[in-house]
Amino acid sequence: MKKIFPVILLLLAVLSGFALKDTMRNIPNESFSKGEILKYKVHYGPITAAEAIIDISPNLHRVNDRMCYRATVYGKTNSSFDLFIKIRDTWQSYIDTSAILPQRSFRNIEEGSYRKRETVDFNHYNNTAFVEKKKKTKHKQTASYKVPDNVQDIVSGFYFLRTINYDRLNIGDKINVKGFFDEETFDMVVTYKGRETVSTKAGNIKAIKLTPKMPKNDMFKGENAITVYLSDDKNKIPVLIQAEMFVGAVKVDLYEYRNLKHKIYIAQK
Repeated sequence: MKKIFPVILLLLAVLSGFALKDTMRNIPNESFSKGEILKYKVHYGPITAAEAIIDISPNLHRVNDRMCYRATVYGKTNSSFDLFIKIRDTWQSYIDTSAILPQRSFRNIEEGSYRKRETVDFNHYNNTAFVEKKKKTKHKQTASYKVPDNVQDIVSGFYFLRTINYDRLNIGDKINVKGFFDEETFDMVVTYKGRETVSTKAGNIKAIKLTPKMPKNDMFKGENAITVYLSDDKNKIPVLIQAEMFVGAVKVDLYEYRNLKHKIYIAQK
């Protein structure tokens, strides 16, 4: 019996090491729901270079046996800017309605002659991301990656930021988000910078100011190159994004919105 007891303990320890999580987190969300549509103009310096649409499908979708919002970001350059580089990008995320985490993400990138299609399936119980990608050739590449708890993709990360109660934060407080993009995990640290009124094509809107810390890269000029403004109301929609890039300044400006969950407040001039 003395010999069997340690063996049983060892077996239990090994099994517990391989045990999977059986629950996911629950994030209260009063900011967005099905059917929301947001439209933006993308300005490159003084030029209106592109348009972007962010929408949530009017229907819920079941992915990995979980109910999800399907959020899609469409971006395309204007016909005049197509002469320089033609962009037709689609980013999509199936966001768990309860955990506000991606169950699946999809990218279809068409930028000039560059092509890339990628699907990522997330398993938040065993913390893995299964990636299937295809570039110009028909050959598919697949790989599985270990990811941290509550990992976000790019699209779902923005929706997660909309669930936060910024009334509880002080200027300078930081929000830590774990992300997975281009087959790598990263830490996104978002700093709360307070509130201010910003001018958009949709009107003057009181906004929450956030600056995500960017890792060193060849696109953005410094780690604080991006500033995001969320409407300072229950919706917390992105109303303005400003970015300092090595090739110049870019501004993403809200001009139309539909089917918001709450009334948006437009400030008087």
